[in-house]
Amino acid sequence: MLKKFLPDEHVENIMDIQPEELKKRGIRGLVTDLDNTLVAWNEAHMIPELVKWFASFKKAGISVMILSNNNERRVRTFSEPAQVPYIFRARKPLSRAFRRAMEEMHLREDELVVAGDQIMTDVWGGNRIGAHTILVAPVTSSDGWATKFSRRMERFILSLMRRRGWLKWED
Repeated sequence: MLKKFLPDEHVENIMDIQPEELKKRGIRGLVTDLDNTLVAWNEAHMIPELVKWFASFKKAGISVMILSNNNERRVRTFSEPAQVPYIFRARKPLSRAFRRAMEEMHLREDELVVAGDQIMTDVWGGNRIGAHTILVAPVTSSDGWATKFSRRMERFILSLMRRRGWLKWED
């Protein structure tokens, strides 16, 4: 049961994920969370560095998509500067939106990476469909009200994984 929440990788910052490295592994698509993965949950706009980062994926021939549980206005406003496609109100960790993203990107599970800051939504959802998952350290330590309970559960799950020696990035 616990392995459902185990990410394949961990990075400190979303921009540590580079298209060249993914391409070497046969990855053709990246689905990323928005809030506290790309920017703080209360930050409305995309920063210029992220616009360039998204462009580097497109240039490398890797599809990108934002998958967020947030509302359409929030996700659209953020995504527009880099012209990144998105799915809003994704209801993560349910697999429907992840599967929709794969279909829209014309990819199989083994060609997709799912990156996000939450084990309970992003990692679990990505693992449910068989994608490669990357846990990203949250951009900020504060969270919206809906995420606070998840963070408590996440800390408990991470402590169990740590005791079992599963967190390779802590070595």
